[in-house]
Amino acid sequence: MSFVGNLSYVAVCIVGGVLVKEEIITFGIIVAFIMYARLFTSPLQQIAQGLTNLQSAAAASERVFEFLEEKEMEKEGEKTKVLDKEHIKGNIEFEHVKFGYDDSDKLVIKDFSCKAKPGQKIAIVGPTGAGKTTLVNLLMRFYEISSGKITIDGVDTKELTRENVHDLFIMVLQDTWLFNGTIRENIVYNKENVTDEKIMEACKIVGLEHFIKGLPKGLDTKLNDTESISAGQKQLLTIARGMIANSPFLILDEATSNVDTRTEELVQKAMDKLTKGRTSFIIAHRLSTIKNADMILVMNEGDIIEQGTHEELLGKDGFYSKLYNSQFESIINEEE
Repeated sequence: MSFVGNLSYVAVCIVGGVLVKEEIITFGIIVAFIMYARLFTSPLQQIAQGLTNLQSAAAASERVFEFLEEKEMEKEGEKTKVLDKEHIKGNIEFEHVKFGYDDSDKLVIKDFSCKAKPGQKIAIVGPTGAGKTTLVNLLMRFYEISSGKITIDGVDTKELTRENVHDLFIMVLQDTWLFNGTIRENIVYNKENVTDEKIMEACKIVGLEHFIKGLPKGLDTKLNDTESISAGQKQLLTIARGMIANSPFLILDEATSNVDTRTEELVQKAMDKLTKGRTSFIIAHRLSTIKNADMILVMNEGDIIEQGTHEELLGKDGFYSKLYNSQFESIINEEE
């Protein structure tokens, strides 16, 4: 509409100029026609803008109503079982777990069984879409399983509140979630009565102490979009947050995928310190990061197709071996 309106001004000026030159009309008539064109196109532009706003409102209302029509999560007021994270042994067991999304008949996890002993480091590997992250979401009760059960120290997670389950886990994800606030606030998050000495101790363990001491305001330095902090430092901050949380279970979901190789070594050392003494589940694309895992579960299309240590799986010369060797083939091809 703006284009048509401006085009009409140009047309009036050109045609009017020719007619004035020929002394058919006067200059005042051109001015009058420009005013008529503005008066004519202005309401049309308003109508077009109104239609655009209506379309935006229709799209937004569709999302709002879709959200309002979602099924309510089941109430958990009647659940009385509580696991105290200070007294957790660290056993986790998946028993014939099956899962499919509500809007799909296809099972994402078909028949998953696994036992994790206290302090074990369990690595989950496989191609994209194999169900690795879905498995972690089920463990955290972000989704409810279709059949089977998941137990923590022999207690079915369905008998625990979601809040209690979430409190037992530390999560370090691929995307670092830092909010606008001070470094102290980002590390402490929702913990109470955490001293600066404890924060700096956690930062020292993960290798952030030198970085924080070099900042003008130290722990009081505010993090925002303008602050130049590298991807590795952000990831180390989330690992320090995990140190402060001090929960018995740990989930690392592609925690080193967004950093370069040199930074990966720093993050890997920090993660090794974080996993010490905790039952850990590690999802990784870079298989070099999980060589020292106590057990590696190889998933494909929702099933465990292989399991064992790094050396055992390489010796089988199966799916894991091909997956592991394919990484080096891609590196060689890039160099060539």
